[in-house]
Amino acid sequence: MTSACGNRFLICSGLALFVLGTAARAEVTGITFTTSSPYGSTTFGSAGAYEQLDGVVTGEVDPHSPLNKVIQDIDKAPRNARGNVEYAMTFSLLKPVDLSKSNHTLVYDVVNRGNKLITAFLNVGVSAANPAGDGFLQKQGFILLWSGWQGDALAGGGRQVMTVVPVARNKNGSSITGEVRQEYTPGAAVPSEPLAGNVLTAPIETATLDNSTATLTRRIHYNDPKELVPRSQWAFADCTATPFPGTPNTTHVCLQGGFDTNHIYELVYTGKDPKVLGIGFAATRDLVSFLRGNCGRASPANPLGSAVRHTIGFGISQSGRFLRTFMSLGFNEDERGNRVFDGLDPDIASYRISLNLRFAQPTRLAGTQHTEKQFAGQEAPTTWGDSHDRFAHIDGGLLDRCRKSHTCPRVFNTVSATEYWQAGMSFTTADADADEDLDIPDNVRIYLFSSAQHGGSPPAVPVSQNPVCEQLSNINSYTYNFRALFLALHDWTVRGERPPHSRYPTLRSHTLVPVRRVAFPSIPGVTFVHGFNSRQVLDRGPKFDADEVSGVMEEPPVVRYTYNELLPQVDADGNDIAGVRSTQVRVPLGTYSGWNTRRANFGNPDLCDLSGQYIPFAVHKADRKGDPRPSVEERYGSKAGYMERVRAAVQEQVNEGLVLPDDAATIIAQEMARDIGLP
Repeated sequence: MTSACGNRFLICSGLALFVLGTAARAEVTGITFTTSSPYGSTTFGSAGAYEQLDGVVTGEVDPHSPLNKVIQDIDKAPRNARGNVEYAMTFSLLKPVDLSKSNHTLVYDVVNRGNKLITAFLNVGVSAANPAGDGFLQKQGFILLWSGWQGDALAGGGRQVMTVVPVARNKNGSSITGEVRQEYTPGAAVPSEPLAGNVLTAPIETATLDNSTATLTRRIHYNDPKELVPRSQWAFADCTATPFPGTPNTTHVCLQGGFDTNHIYELVYTGKDPKVLGIGFAATRDLVSFLRGNCGRASPANPLGSAVRHTIGFGISQSGRFLRTFMSLGFNEDERGNRVFDGLDPDIASYRISLNLRFAQPTRLAGTQHTEKQFAGQEAPTTWGDSHDRFAHIDGGLLDRCRKSHTCPRVFNTVSATEYWQAGMSFTTADADADEDLDIPDNVRIYLFSSAQHGGSPPAVPVSQNPVCEQLSNINSYTYNFRALFLALHDWTVRGERPPHSRYPTLRSHTLVPVRRVAFPSIPGVTFVHGFNSRQVLDRGPKFDADEVSGVMEEPPVVRYTYNELLPQVDADGNDIAGVRSTQVRVPLGTYSGWNTRRANFGNPDLCDLSGQYIPFAVHKADRKGDPRPSVEERYGSKAGYMERVRAAVQEQVNEGLVLPDDAATIIAQEMARDIGLP
């Protein structure tokens, strides 16, 4: 196979290790393949057999390049003999064995806390025994790529991580220290917590075991006064095996009596040795640019040769926030001025990510109502086009830099209802005053998956309940709508075919309204407290650049302004009126919401973080018992009546380009198998 740079590429069988080339300049410097294996035991349509290649990519970044100077603390990172900053990351590549059978589109799936997500979201029936599921993506001929970008993510479980991450130091080589704030909202009572708040990421170590300059507070609801926990009742220690005061430890915090599920705990302490995590943006840029053939004479051999003609960036939740920030900081332009991604789909992401900060903690949320409400990422701009935020005193949009360099992609911003209730999605399409719809750029489409929760649910999933939440989990699946839209993004990117028009709530259509006007029905046993996550203007100190979500934060932040929120209006059943309405929403068996409430002893009645709810209809009229929503029997009469409505709804979606013809029969079969309580 001949690469786009004219080099030869070989793969050895088994577990042999070898390196492809070196580079005399910045960007990708080498690729080491650790495994090469067939993918599954089947072929995928005209694309044929697939194979998976895994390994490590090394690279280096020129700290003097105007494109890289935006990286926080890049000037304080160690440099090699060429004056560049080095990094390394694992990667995984899934491709047709015969690249001529691919569709010549590379899809970069931004890993979420190191985990691959795209196949589980778009392929149906994925399991450990059958990782390809129905092979939807492979049958299209996509080349799929994953790589580590989160420099504090821990290895293990097949996660993609950065294996070499620079640490910022003072000029004399000493440790940099600074304030770090962490929150804990345990799902179960625990004696101690890792400073990182989770087990997937490396913690920011405390500079000292002495807690005299640190504070630990607790409160039940976010706006409650913070109760100071006496320093004698907590310690930097691990109490997992030893009761309080535990074993002294620079990466854990231990509380006498333990952390309970009903409180929000906030720890502010002095951390040390910040990693230059913003380099993950540059590493992603350079790897994708290299694999699409934008390489120089000294680049290592490209394993994809000249197969890649188009690229799509795809990211879910944290990964979608990565892509939003990637765009806003100008990383869609590579060091030769070329566009990196031709298409972009940041899914269920309405904010940016806290990656390009000193003491960054990108695993943390950008803020929900109950958890991490004031963490970085919600700062303006949140719009794709031009906007003016008179409260934050910020003008612009996420595409400002790529517009100047003529490297903007075509963008699908797909979201669930949860992003409106808990992540300020209305500010992507309405102004900061919440009184006017904004113009959406021609290269952007925005789709709300109506009445869906963050992350959705697989098709035909059984009813279940999050143990922290009051109501059943939302079973409204948007998988088949998502598949149709993803191919529409591909066709728009590759062939210029116009996709379905945007579908999201607006002020002018009265489908985007202030929270007091959301007409949610009064359903017995359901708490509707008009709860939502109010977005805020937060003062994080003079060294923080809110426009770029970069710099050095002072902790805790000071609230300067709380915005007026707008939320999707609902119909008489409580289901969203606007957006991409799935078959389940068009022919409902209950109310599907992007919000749910927390149970008693879990911060009730705050919203359940990133969770939605399903409130089934009564089967018969006599079962309603004060429920204003008509029963299943009153709506459909029989299973045959229900299926008649289902078939019509599926055909409507096919006609609208929101369901693929090949998926239509599958949806109908799944609904035929669903027990609706009627013969």
